[in-house]
Amino acid sequence: MFETHIIEYSAKSEMYAALHAQIHHLLDGETDLIANAANASSLLFHTLPALNWAGFYFYKGNELIVGPFQGKPACVHIAMGKGVCGTAAQQRKTVVVKDVHTFPGHIACDSASNSEIVVPLISGGQLFGVLDLDSPQMARFDEADQAGLEEFVDIFMKHTTWPKNLWLSSKIDFLF
Repeated sequence: MFETHIIEYSAKSEMYAALHAQIHHLLDGETDLIANAANASSLLFHTLPALNWAGFYFYKGNELIVGPFQGKPACVHIAMGKGVCGTAAQQRKTVVVKDVHTFPGHIACDSASNSEIVVPLISGGQLFGVLDLDSPQMARFDEADQAGLEEFVDIFMKHTTWPKNLWLSSKIDFLF
């Protein structure tokens, strides 16, 4: 049985080092996309402070489709280039937003969200989706979070096998 540990450290680098050890342990021996995304989003939600949403959007066709997450119900479809998630996916780079209310075209799935960080899921030059974290706290995310979450995504990607038809179909039929 895996137990999450609340991470409270004096430095974010220590917090993320502990989180990286936990995700390595949690995903060890598992490669299933849905299982890994579900456990990774739960780990983030239950260990990082001041989050109200943590989860994945997968790139399918020409849009992002919600995947496993923790938090309130989410927007299901996000067009490329729209909102923080679509912008990060289109630009293929992490986007940190200190105040989502000032982000042009922000998509408010949870009105309590005030800041957001989105990290693209990229392997071999191919976009697979994004990791999205929201917080009710203004300016919750900074460069240390960006570095820590980018490494978290690298660990996740190394442990996960992606279905070949994930981005070729507009249906989520690979799940069933």
